[in-house]
Amino acid sequence: MNNLVKWWKIFTSAPHRVFFFWGAIQSLLTVSWWIADLAGRYTGLYAPIAWTMSSVDAHAFLMIYGFFPFFIFGFLMTTFPRWMNGEEVERKAYLAAFLFLASGSIMFYVGLFLSLIILRIAYLLFLTGWGLGLYALLRVYLRAKHPDKRHATITSVVLGFGWLLLAGIASNNDLLIAIAKVGGIWLILLPVFFAVSHRMIPFFSANVIPDYKIVRPNWILAVVPSLALIHGFLELVGWQAWTWMVDLPMALSAIYLTCAWHLRDSLRVPILGMLHIGFAWFGLAMALYALQSLILCFTGQWLLAKAPLHAITIGYFSSVLMAMATRVTLGHSGRMLNADRLTWGIFLALQSVAILRIFSELPGLDFLSRTHFYLGSALLWLLCFWIWAIKYLAIYWQDRPN
Repeated sequence: MNNLVKWWKIFTSAPHRVFFFWGAIQSLLTVSWWIADLAGRYTGLYAPIAWTMSSVDAHAFLMIYGFFPFFIFGFLMTTFPRWMNGEEVERKAYLAAFLFLASGSIMFYVGLFLSLIILRIAYLLFLTGWGLGLYALLRVYLRAKHPDKRHATITSVVLGFGWLLLAGIASNNDLLIAIAKVGGIWLILLPVFFAVSHRMIPFFSANVIPDYKIVRPNWILAVVPSLALIHGFLELVGWQAWTWMVDLPMALSAIYLTCAWHLRDSLRVPILGMLHIGFAWFGLAMALYALQSLILCFTGQWLLAKAPLHAITIGYFSSVLMAMATRVTLGHSGRMLNADRLTWGIFLALQSVAILRIFSELPGLDFLSRTHFYLGSALLWLLCFWIWAIKYLAIYWQDRPN
């Protein structure tokens, strides 16, 4: 009993420990469920599984609201006090948010198998956990006296949008669900990941790369989330042929930062290079979005399908997530900030997942080839996060080394 109490005390001693732990579990559960669904639909091994909701909608919900937010809340609850010299998030506050969100994720899987009523309970649990997490962050934000709250302001506002979008999903209204799917990418994930990248990548680089000049333009921090909001609106109203007008400036801004932040120099230090490579996907993804929009504008063809979407979700979001989670896990457990060969190999394999998923959407492939790409990329994702989980999860219930 004493050992169990000690284990629980260590495991719950910091917000990133509990949130990253369940985020890693969700990375395995979410994609395992998706592979089971794909295998039923495409391989003929068994009949397609009858879920209580559309599997495409369930996949979108799990990835946008059931996977990334665990890492987002764990990271922000750790960094908000440091960004603004504010008070730490109280243990009871982050534990309450975590327990509701984790319970909601479990109930969601149960609801997919059994009942829409259980799904609605899952949504309510998510809403409660999200609201408690946002409240805990806002307490730090509002009480801090630091003059620079730009990054914290953006992340706080978009997490507020996230709660509203979740409420829309819980309403079971088709229009609000469609808004939540698009808004989850452009109103939540992109602004959060960009704000974190803008704040942290130059800071980490300056500590490693000799004679490094920090480039962190304020105008880009304002422009990119604003353009992302416009993209989301244009996509929702069916004007994808005109998103290039915002996609191209975002692509150029991201490519400029990739160069200004010294991508090449960062590769000498893998744990830093992981962040830079992940961010480089942002520029590539927005270039693909711009290209797709221009092709649609001039030819009427939707040529690249979901290739840009997976470039940004797997290439940018997932890569930066793995890089940042690795860094926080090591640094806040008192270990050396060093990505060993296994970690570097896992990360490079994750880049292959993004490439495979992009290729699966390109024109000219037959149905069988696309199926192989779908399943191959999903299986490789699962393998990457499985190995990462085996390597790092135990750290969350281990005490800091002396």
